[in-house]
Amino acid sequence: MGVLSRIRGLVAIAVAQLRHERLRSVLAMLGVAMAVLASVMLVSTGIGVLETGQQKFDQSGRDLWVTGGPVELQPGSVGGFQNSLIDAHTIEREFEAREDVETANPLIFQTVYISTNQSEFETVVGVGAGSRGPSLSFSEGGGIEEGDTHYANGTYDGPMQYEVIIDERTARQYDLSVGDSVYLGGTLASASQNEFTVVGISSTYSSFVGAPTVVMPPSEIQEITGTTASDRATMMSVQVADGYDVEETGERLQQEYPEYTVRTNQEQLQATLQEQAVVLASGTGLVVMAVVAGILLLLNLQLSFVYRHRETFGALRAIGTSTRSLVVVVLANTLAIGLIGGLVGVGLAVPSIWAVNAVAATVSGFEGVVSVSWRILTGGFVVSFAVSLLGGVAASLYLGRSEPLKYLNR
Repeated sequence: MGVLSRIRGLVAIAVAQLRHERLRSVLAMLGVAMAVLASVMLVSTGIGVLETGQQKFDQSGRDLWVTGGPVELQPGSVGGFQNSLIDAHTIEREFEAREDVETANPLIFQTVYISTNQSEFETVVGVGAGSRGPSLSFSEGGGIEEGDTHYANGTYDGPMQYEVIIDERTARQYDLSVGDSVYLGGTLASASQNEFTVVGISSTYSSFVGAPTVVMPPSEIQEITGTTASDRATMMSVQVADGYDVEETGERLQQEYPEYTVRTNQEQLQATLQEQAVVLASGTGLVVMAVVAGILLLLNLQLSFVYRHRETFGALRAIGTSTRSLVVVVLANTLAIGLIGGLVGVGLAVPSIWAVNAVAATVSGFEGVVSVSWRILTGGFVVSFAVSLLGGVAASLYLGRSEPLKYLNR
């Protein structure tokens, strides 16, 4: 009998064993499939978050981000945030007076109350920012024409526009369109007194923060949240002038303004991810635990398989079957479980990723949060092969060290 014929015969025995013990085989395959699915989903989520974050920063049309320190939450306070950049409009003028800066714009994030009837209020993210420019896209209407006139050189006695841009989710939730009125404020009393007109619908800032937003000039959100005294902003976005290097401009700004932190798009994304280090570590831990659980499950099942069939293996040894051939049977059995489980896991991963992306887009407004690629799916299949190989090797070692013939004397 040739070597290939013998191997085919041994593989046929392993496949027959899978059919004979269907429940055990199905459980083992599901264990491997779950390990593959968990690995693919978590890795895809991590890569998707990186890609989405980079895409959002690239779409912003900004090159540098300037902050005065961490943004602190202040539960119970008006707006709910203690923004760290003080004298934002002054910094804006100083930056824009530089040759290497094209534009600088303060960004203010606060929690504001919203209502369409002055009686039922909910909260949304209020954004104080510029409302015109190529980086903003509108599905309806446009920007606020007069801009930040209320600031009036720091006196805050200029005319308020009382105009607002809302995102599409806010428009759907409150059945609003361009020309409708909405009440906004940092407190319920303030919101009931400040009536704004919707002039545009844009999800640009909503997709940036991942929440429903209402956008108005910076000084007006400061006015309705009571932060005009310190002229606070969350951060300053900077567009570098043509002909100037972004990193060099950032380094010069950092040297001249050491009290602030100046970051490029890539650095700002990295800083954001570092703040989520615990979450990232937890995700990595879950991947490792899923793989280890798959290995342990398959190992346990394979060792029990060898132990339960010790008399059968003893009979095969008695008629002249070599230990090497028995090892081939065990390895073929384990690899078949791993490869089939891997295919099932990869097959489940694709619709699962689609489903998670659909839910994420509905809840957060971010699309493509979980990234699917052939590299990740191939990596998941490799995980199944590694899991089955380790389980098969361990079971084979156990079989090799045991003496099946002694069980025939019992």
